[in-house]
Amino acid sequence: MNDTMNDAKDTTEIAEEMDTPTVLTLPLLAMRGIVLFPGMIMHFDLAREPFVKALKAGMESDRRVVLVTQKDPLIEEPKPDDLYTVGVIAEVRQILRAPDGVTRVLVEGKERVAITSAVLESDKKDKSFYPHAEFKYAPETPLDISDPHEVAAVSRCIKDIFQEYADLLPRMPKELAATVFCEQDDTKMFNEIVFNLAFDYVEKQRLLEENDWLERLKMLYQTLVDEMDILRMERKIQEKTQENLDRSQREYYLREQMHQIAEQLGESEDPAAEMETYTDAIAALPLDDASRKKLEKEAERLSRLPAASQEAFVIRSYLDTVLALPWNKSSHTKPNLKRAQAVLERDHYGLQKVKERILESIAVRTLLPEATGQILCFVGPPGVGKTSIGRSIAKALGRHYERVSLGGVRDESDIRGHRKTYVGAMPGRIMDAMTRAGTNNPMILLDEVDKMSNDFRGDPSAALLEVLDSEQNKAFRDHYIEVPFDLSKVLFVATANSLDPIPAPLLDRMEIIELGSYTREEKFHIAKEHLVKKQLKKHGLKGTQCRIPDEVLYAIIDGYTREAGVRELERTIGTLCRKAAKKIVDGDCKKVTFTAETLKDYLGIQKFRPDEQIHEDTVGVVNGLAWTSVGGVLMPMEVLVMPGKGAVEYTGSLGDVMRESAKIAVSYTRSVAKKYDIPEDFYTKCDLHIHAPEGAVPKDGPSAGVTMTTALISALSGRPVRGDVAMTGEITLHGKVLPIGGLREKSMAAYKAGIRTVIIPEDNIPDLEEIDETIRSSVHFIPAKTLDTVLQNALVPTAKNVPETAATEMCHV
Repeated sequence: MNDTMNDAKDTTEIAEEMDTPTVLTLPLLAMRGIVLFPGMIMHFDLAREPFVKALKAGMESDRRVVLVTQKDPLIEEPKPDDLYTVGVIAEVRQILRAPDGVTRVLVEGKERVAITSAVLESDKKDKSFYPHAEFKYAPETPLDISDPHEVAAVSRCIKDIFQEYADLLPRMPKELAATVFCEQDDTKMFNEIVFNLAFDYVEKQRLLEENDWLERLKMLYQTLVDEMDILRMERKIQEKTQENLDRSQREYYLREQMHQIAEQLGESEDPAAEMETYTDAIAALPLDDASRKKLEKEAERLSRLPAASQEAFVIRSYLDTVLALPWNKSSHTKPNLKRAQAVLERDHYGLQKVKERILESIAVRTLLPEATGQILCFVGPPGVGKTSIGRSIAKALGRHYERVSLGGVRDESDIRGHRKTYVGAMPGRIMDAMTRAGTNNPMILLDEVDKMSNDFRGDPSAALLEVLDSEQNKAFRDHYIEVPFDLSKVLFVATANSLDPIPAPLLDRMEIIELGSYTREEKFHIAKEHLVKKQLKKHGLKGTQCRIPDEVLYAIIDGYTREAGVRELERTIGTLCRKAAKKIVDGDCKKVTFTAETLKDYLGIQKFRPDEQIHEDTVGVVNGLAWTSVGGVLMPMEVLVMPGKGAVEYTGSLGDVMRESAKIAVSYTRSVAKKYDIPEDFYTKCDLHIHAPEGAVPKDGPSAGVTMTTALISALSGRPVRGDVAMTGEITLHGKVLPIGGLREKSMAAYKAGIRTVIIPEDNIPDLEEIDETIRSSVHFIPAKTLDTVLQNALVPTAKNVPETAATEMCHV
């Protein structure tokens, strides 16, 4: 210890003699993950060419170089900022060149220095350049100026913790532990510990940068404490792992003993007999040679494995799953067209086009039983009966029915299955449905095909491309089954609420059949013929105990439900059945008959008010017709004319298309202003306000063009519009009326609102065949090719001399 203090003192004196601010220069070696201390001897490998030059330069002068550690060992060509600022002057003792070009160097640390500047590359291509550093000596505070008792205490603590560290580390040489424990010189003890223990280079650099030797010893003690905590945690983890391994080995030995005991008692399963059972079952399958050999090879592997092993369990499950598939089992039924028609008529009201298409498909299969490639996709709003139609098709064809729900599926493996090497692997949904059906020609309903999505796990809709292609699904390969399976005999039917989310390639493989929303009359018949009977049976009631008259059903449809399908209607009827059941069980009465007047007492106030009806002849107000997802509605359109400068205001949540229709209406009105006694300069002296009531409901579409134009001309000319007329149609700048969609639903809305005259585009005349006979006989349809026809039938004739509105008079001034 005294020698160390003398050395430190000599270093200080040397630094003072050399005038510490003096900057010196030596070749520089950047070290990766290595920190050298004064008095420490170590060797390292050097391969980077610039630093090999620096080593040669040091050998040619006084064999001294400066060693500085890199902050990041992975940097191949460090910059000055990538180096620490404290290093060590080292004396090169030996250099060895290995055959692979690596230079092995043996050095001894001499003195600690502070780097003031490092030059690692030359501005010019100087072949004689080598990295070098400018530095100043950084003397350390010796231990002799510290409190000797504190130094002794820290030294003793380090030896004690090192002794514990050596006991926990089995690879620690006993000689090293004895050397550290017996060392009296604290600096040598420090070097022995730091050099021989695998500390992180960042920790070693932190120790090197500390000037005060006492503080350096304290830091070493803290580092040893942290290492002890890590070693104790490692020991705990190793012991727990070893305990689990011992338990697994013990269980394995016990199972083997049980197996041997069972064999001695004659109760064990014979692997050869099990393999023969599987082989016989495989031979009976209609497989090609490659598939049969694959399955037989799996059965042979099973016979060589211990019965209780995990791999045997995986193979056994795989073979059982493959053998459970209906390879050669079909349902032998002959399609009967009359029976199918009776089933469809009994289960569903209306939907004539859908039923006709289904019957056509059944007729084709009657003539050609092996016909393939007919994949139907029913598209329509929720609750219109898409899923129940699929069930009726299976019943009509005599096929087994299986439903595969695709809503929320976003993993391709849900369709194709998982590889059997994965834990918990299973077949995909298609093969699972085939197993549940038990026949190779069932009807599989792919429900909610538009609700699939994709992410990093794959695109399930892409996996369905092979399933729904009759040219490819003859040899469908599930990832779990791994052998081809014939799906060409399966009748696939898909359902969707919208076509937009379905990818185009998948959509191309299906024939689209659209199911529109039900009309008021259709809902009434469905409720009367199906829903009421179903709910009475579901709630344990008889027809004599609960009576729901026709007017009550109409009241429920008009005031308590507004939907495309009939689900809410069915739930509301179920509510009435529960009310009736409670009254009967309470003993209040033996029979409950609902009426339209008492309906409020059971269901509360009406949730929906009737569509706004305007039966009076009014200036600037027109009855328009609109289509929504829940059916047709009456949509009045209002126009108000005020003195102004030609501004046009739109309100009522009108979309871009409706705004464009309004602009077309204004332009057309300007072109025919003279014909209808409208001031030709109205667009400069009048402001127009176009409004569609129920402003909270967004509205868009081109079919309100004729409605806007009629309202605009009425408001500007002062001629009222007939209140008993409704209209729909798109317009052009030249006044032509273009066809629209949803005529069936719109005409039902007019009929329900009590309007008996409807103006429609002339090109929509063929669509009248789709309208219910009741509506066609009650509503007078006026086809219009141009706006002249619309205005002639909608505006009140001028002979009535209806007075103009005040707003119009002001615009005439």
